[in-house]
Amino acid sequence: MTRLNELRGKVQVINGPVIVGKEMTGFKMREMVLVGEKKLIGEIISINGDFGTIQVYEETEGVRRDEYIISTGQPLSLKLGPGMIGNMFDGIQRPLKKIKSQYGNFIPEGIGLISLDEEQLWEVELKVKVGDYLSQGQVFAIVQETQLIQHRLLVPVGIEGKVVNAVGDGKYNFHDELLIVEDSKGIKHPIYMYQEWPVRIQRPVVKRLPIEKLLVTGQRVLDMFFPIARGGTTAIPGGFGTGKTMTQHQLAKWSDADIIIYVGCGERGNEMTEVLEDFPKLIDPNTNRPLMERTILIANTSNMPVAAREASIYTGITMAEYFRDMGYSVAIMADSTSRWAEALREISGRLEEMPAEEGYPAYLPSRLAQFYERAGYVETLSGKEGSVTIIGAVSPAGGDFSEPVTENTKRFVSVFLGLDKELAYSRHYPAINWLTSYSGYTHMIKNYYIERLNEDIEPIRAKMLKLLFEESSLLEIVLLVGEDVLPDDQRLILEIAKVIKNGFLQQNAFHEIDTFVPLEKQLEMLKTIELLYDRGLRCIKQSIPISKVRDGDLYSQVIKMKYKVPNDNLDKLEEIKSNINRFYDKLESDYSNLEVI
Repeated sequence: MTRLNELRGKVQVINGPVIVGKEMTGFKMREMVLVGEKKLIGEIISINGDFGTIQVYEETEGVRRDEYIISTGQPLSLKLGPGMIGNMFDGIQRPLKKIKSQYGNFIPEGIGLISLDEEQLWEVELKVKVGDYLSQGQVFAIVQETQLIQHRLLVPVGIEGKVVNAVGDGKYNFHDELLIVEDSKGIKHPIYMYQEWPVRIQRPVVKRLPIEKLLVTGQRVLDMFFPIARGGTTAIPGGFGTGKTMTQHQLAKWSDADIIIYVGCGERGNEMTEVLEDFPKLIDPNTNRPLMERTILIANTSNMPVAAREASIYTGITMAEYFRDMGYSVAIMADSTSRWAEALREISGRLEEMPAEEGYPAYLPSRLAQFYERAGYVETLSGKEGSVTIIGAVSPAGGDFSEPVTENTKRFVSVFLGLDKELAYSRHYPAINWLTSYSGYTHMIKNYYIERLNEDIEPIRAKMLKLLFEESSLLEIVLLVGEDVLPDDQRLILEIAKVIKNGFLQQNAFHEIDTFVPLEKQLEMLKTIELLYDRGLRCIKQSIPISKVRDGDLYSQVIKMKYKVPNDNLDKLEEIKSNINRFYDKLESDYSNLEVI
């Protein structure tokens, strides 16, 4: 407490969320401070001689010159412990439900850095006893936070030693000492149910592991064509109305990650309201329990303070790393990093820094890299395997993918899912453009498909994508001279491409069967389309006209298989394949008989 009394600066300049203080010599970079009579939360972002610059995470209206700036001696940190799952926070981990119950619909200034409920009692099951030697990051107790998530309490980083005192199993809150650990120097460290961690510093791991597992999403265009890997990085850029948020909702609901963290960064209030209202109603399809039992929501709408928007991304990734250290697979959805970059631009402008491309600060690429680099598949300090998968939406103005945020994000991610407004406006969802999207993980997770499906999917994936690319080239010719001038084998490509797009790539998020499709069915659907193409091409090579090869009923069966074939009964796909073979066998037989005559 002496530090609080000793280190005090004074407000000198107020420029929106940016405040310049004097008498700041003893303060530290990235230190959290309390500004003015309301004790607004801020963070020091530069120190120049006796002056320090602070970005404030609350509205600065009413702050006057010469009000005190009080040191806390700590960087901006999160309280990490039970009570995070199922909760809704703002950009600096203040619980929105608790704030509403105490203060109403708007967050008042100066309420302090409240976070988790420190008085709530949790049932703790200790896994260690007096005399045990503990190392940093080791699991020492278990709290059943929800029916889906077991919260594994970890020894804080930097603490190792012998347990000299331990409580028994029972109910405890954040203030209760669960253990006392004595290190090699004889210093005793009390260990609580929670720990604190600076948001801008990565949590340590033993080592990074190779990425080799698929994040199963149940979305065909992703799992088969542009796979997302556990511990990987993904960007979903798209203009207004192209379905970024809906795509992230599908990933949050259906991906096989253990924990979902959804960060609404600078989005419209009504859009975040929809998330906050809908997510608590969603049922986890794998467990039939509420999805919120494995979800954390961070809401920082566009009318909230801009500095807190910049911090919200770090809040989300720090929470993700904490659960990763317990051995969980975590997926963090950031919607959207463009609003985060705009917050950087606004603060940079108020700091009078030299702008770079389109007014963004010159350090935009490095900040994006720092964020995406915190993804990964790792061996944790507790000896478990865990992963953080980052899926960031990007909102380029006017859908222009050449703007700085999209271009720089593209440099640091391995999966790029470009959303297309023409596809979206034609009601083709997810509106992922197969010509501009790509995944760098296809070769890394090749063995996963072989182990799961007993075959390599790369040949059929490449074949289907080749047909789509050929269709794109052929459509340019069709626009100039019409389809009738094309040879029949090329006209067949146009027909099969329609089947791929309508019967496979297009997926209905609101259909009971189609909203989630297991990998096994996805592969069999592709094989059905491949069979339709191969048999049709064989007929065309026998000089059978395309008008006979393309049977309306048969093509309709293949397109509608996504709705008609239950996910747990793939025998019906075999029936469709039999129908295809039967039809083309008869067609070939009829034409061979005509030639004989």
